[in-house]
Amino acid sequence: MIRRMAINPIPQFPDGFLWGVSTSAHQIEGAADAREPSVWDAFTAEPGRIKDGSTAAVACDHYHRYGEDVALLAGLGVDAYRFSVSWPRVLSKGGLDFYDRLVDEVCAAGVRPVPTLFHWDLPLAFQEAGGWLERDTASRFTEYVSVVADRLGDRVKKWITVNEPAEHTLLGHALGTHAPGRQLMFDALPAAHHQLLAHGLAVQALRAAGARDIGIANSHGPTWPASQEPADLEAAAFYDVLLNRLFADPLLLGEYPAGLGELMPGDVASDLKVIAEPLDFYGINYYAPTRVGAPQGTEIEFGGVRIPAELPFTVRQIENVPVTDFGWPVVPEGLTELLTGFRERYGDRLPPVVITENGCSYPGIDDQDRIAYLDGHLRALHRAVEAGVDVRGYFVWSLLDNFEWAEGYERRFGLVHVDFSDPGVLKRTPKASYAWLREVLRDQR
Repeated sequence: MIRRMAINPIPQFPDGFLWGVSTSAHQIEGAADAREPSVWDAFTAEPGRIKDGSTAAVACDHYHRYGEDVALLAGLGVDAYRFSVSWPRVLSKGGLDFYDRLVDEVCAAGVRPVPTLFHWDLPLAFQEAGGWLERDTASRFTEYVSVVADRLGDRVKKWITVNEPAEHTLLGHALGTHAPGRQLMFDALPAAHHQLLAHGLAVQALRAAGARDIGIANSHGPTWPASQEPADLEAAAFYDVLLNRLFADPLLLGEYPAGLGELMPGDVASDLKVIAEPLDFYGINYYAPTRVGAPQGTEIEFGGVRIPAELPFTVRQIENVPVTDFGWPVVPEGLTELLTGFRERYGDRLPPVVITENGCSYPGIDDQDRIAYLDGHLRALHRAVEAGVDVRGYFVWSLLDNFEWAEGYERRFGLVHVDFSDPGVLKRTPKASYAWLREVLRDQR
C-alpha cells in the first residue's frame, strides 16, 4: 500500500483558478510511422545523442491509448489538459483526425483542452530548409496554426503558441545537446527571433480564427549571482538577459534588451510590433533558480547539459538545498521571487499569469519527494498571489512518465508511472503524487 504523506492543506486559491497537467506530443504519442519525421527523429538516430540510446518511436503510445490517459485525467479531477499538437503529424494524411478524437474525448471527460502549437518537434523537411534560422519557417508555422485553429477552434478556447523558445534556442541551436543539434553559440540568436516572430504571427492567425484566450509558455527562473563581486554580478546579469529578458521583453515591452536588437535578422522594428501582439495570459514554466558566476575557464556539466568554457558565465551549484534526481535544485521560494519580480519589472504590461509547467523528476511509485516538491511550490505560488500577482492557473509537468528528450527514459516526471520495459503493454500506474494531487483539487473545490 502506498503511504500518504501528511501535509497541511494547501491554502485556498481564488475562485475560477485553473488546475491542469501538461504533456507534449513527441514525448508521449509514439506512432512515429503515422506522421512525418521531425528534427527529433533525426537527432535520436545519431549515435550517442540520447543517454540510454532510446527513441520516441513508441514512447507512451498515447496515440493509441489516449482514451486510457484521458480517463486518468478525469480520475485526477483536473480542469484542463495542456498537450501539444505535433506539426509533423498534422502534415501527414489524416493527422488532424487524431487531435479531433483527442479533443472530443477530453471535452467529454469534462476537461478543457489547451493545445500548445509548437513544442520543439519541427518537421524535418523544414529543418533541412534552414529551420528556425530562416524567417520562412515562421510563415510556414502561421499556415499550420490556421489549419489547426480551423479544425479545433469550435471546442478549444485556450491556446498556447510556442513552448520554451529559450531552451530550444540554447540547447538545440547554441549548445547542440537537443535537436537539431547545432552548436552555433551566439549565432543561434536568429532562431530566438524567428520563434518569437512565429508566436506573434500565430496570435494574429488565432485571433482571425476567433480565439480569445491566447498565451505563450516561456521558461523563467531567478538568476542569483555567485557573490557580490563585480565579475559575478556582471555574469549573472548577462545570463538573466539571455535566458529571461531576451524572451520576455519583446513580448511584454515590444523591445529587445539593449544591444540585442541589432543582432537580430530582418526588419526588427516591424517584427517587434508583431511579436508584441497583446496576450490574454503569460505562461511561465518554472523549475528552479540558477546561480551564476564569472567564467572559470573550464567546461562543466550541469543538469545534464555540458556548458562550454567560452561562455561569459559559469553556472554554479546552489548549496544546502535538496536536488531532484536530475540534479536540479528544489527552491520553491524561487517561484515567489520570480513572479513578484516580473510584476515589478513589467507592471501593467504583464497579463494574468498561468504556470504552464512545474514539476520534478524522481524515481518510484511511492514518490513522496514529488509530493513535497509540489506542496512547496503550490504554497510559494499562493504567496505570490497574496503579494498581488494575478495568477490564474497551474499545470503540473507531467501527467505521464515520458521520453525526456536527451535523457531518454531515465528521468521520471510523471504523476503516473509508465512501465517502458514492456512496449506492448506500457502499463500505467498512478503514483502517490497522483492521489495526493487529487485530494488537493478536491479540497480546493
